[in-house]
Amino acid sequence: MPEVREFALPDLGEGLTEAEIVTWLVDVGDVIAVDQPVVEVETAKAMVEVPCPYGGVVTARHGDPGTEVPVGSVLVTVAVETAAGTGAGAGTGGGYRGRVEDRIRGAGAGSAASADGAVDGAVVEARAAAEFAGEETGGSGNVLVGYGTSAGGTRRRRRPSGHGRARGRTPGGITGSGPGAGGAARPEAAAGRTADGGGPVRPAAGRQPAPGATAAGASAPGAVADGPVAVISPLVRRIARQSGLDLRAVAGTGPHGLILRADVEAAVRAAAPAAGRTTGAPGTAAVPGRTAVAGTAVDAGAPTAGAGARGGVLAEGERVPLRGVRGAIADKLSRSRREIPDVTCWVDADATELLAARRAMNAAAGDRPPVSLLALLGRVCTAALARFPELNSTVQGREIVRLPAVHLGFAAQTDRGLVVPVVRDAHALSAERLSAEMARLTEAARAGTLTPAELTGGTFTLNNYGVFGVDGSTPILNHPEAGMLGVGRIAEKPWVHGGELAVRRVVQLSFTFDHRVCDGGTAGGFLRYVADCVESPAVLLRAL
Repeated sequence: MPEVREFALPDLGEGLTEAEIVTWLVDVGDVIAVDQPVVEVETAKAMVEVPCPYGGVVTARHGDPGTEVPVGSVLVTVAVETAAGTGAGAGTGGGYRGRVEDRIRGAGAGSAASADGAVDGAVVEARAAAEFAGEETGGSGNVLVGYGTSAGGTRRRRRPSGHGRARGRTPGGITGSGPGAGGAARPEAAAGRTADGGGPVRPAAGRQPAPGATAAGASAPGAVADGPVAVISPLVRRIARQSGLDLRAVAGTGPHGLILRADVEAAVRAAAPAAGRTTGAPGTAAVPGRTAVAGTAVDAGAPTAGAGARGGVLAEGERVPLRGVRGAIADKLSRSRREIPDVTCWVDADATELLAARRAMNAAAGDRPPVSLLALLGRVCTAALARFPELNSTVQGREIVRLPAVHLGFAAQTDRGLVVPVVRDAHALSAERLSAEMARLTEAARAGTLTPAELTGGTFTLNNYGVFGVDGSTPILNHPEAGMLGVGRIAEKPWVHGGELAVRRVVQLSFTFDHRVCDGGTAGGFLRYVADCVESPAVLLRAL
């Protein structure tokens, strides 16, 4: 009778935890073959057709196109026709059990009788290993972008506790080779294996590696049992091979003992200090450029505590607590650098026309306050954000939130430190009103009277570091904003203008953005539009 099996989204590669359903390639009621692609999904790296390891009738599809599916969630349900007298664990001499027997006898079981007993004890362990290897119980072994289809983790059998573990057997059915084991693996069997193990199957039951996994292939005698290794990812094998790490000495933390990349990296880190200890202990190796001092590895040429004392004791130095404004700045910038993948791009612009436009604007203002250069640049920013709204946004969890209003922050240096006052609804203000509001907030910042509401809620920041006499900078974004325009000093430089070389007022503009909210094309278009407005202020007339 048919058996209903669920096929879950497999691990599509290192670090990928979900995928988005793009197109279903089968309908409910379709008859599919083993390894037939059933759905096309999009990960953070590529579009992938996912094959189903079962053949049968599709009884249900789980998820509509556009749905994000976590790894391990059910994709399709398939009714699989099973033959009478056979089950998920059945096998014949030419199939599952035959492969187990070949492994055990090839590894050196003493006689036919002992080999048969070893088969009985190893069947359960090897069956679970076959799920990872794709050898049996519905697993096809088909490989997709560095991973293999498995038998569907939701219907794996429990391993009886009386087999394998209780007898101290390895998945190959051979008793462990450590002290006190009932038998030993043949040397030629161990020599015939590579450093990264035989096949992608589970490690020996109950085996625990010693701290500091063996590096460079130098293992302590009897410390590592011979047997296949539970590794699927070629990347994990490559890291182990390049590090000289014997994967048989690594305990996997994945499902059913699967060795993950994190396990290998942890073993490599643990092996590094062990390799540099004093020579004489079995299995340790000397590290070039390091010397042993009182049993501890020390870099050659590095000054020791005694040498530092002979040369004079260094003063301890002043300790300044990170608190108040400085502490708040440190916390916010650290969080920004930790959470936001920021990128900075630059462009030089001829600001001669912008300065001329400002002079004409202020000359016509009469007794009214002059318009500041920072206000003009702020007005340019709001116009550019109207053209590129992706940059007036923030990231919340797995969503990009595009904000309807521009609350423009601008960096202001005060005696108490750097603060960023915020001009509310800057997109709705003229250059004159924007200049007046910036002047008011700057005075309040210097007097220390800014309210919390005037220091929070910004959506974009304008940073004029040119007042410090510098040309460029790679600022840290003001978390959780997605963009910051930096303005360097305006200096006279040779510039080609009207086909001739002339001395012009040139400024360097830098733009730092959160790469999660847009790609380089959007960021480059924003910065180019700002530069065009600086070089030709008349461009702004289209946005006013």
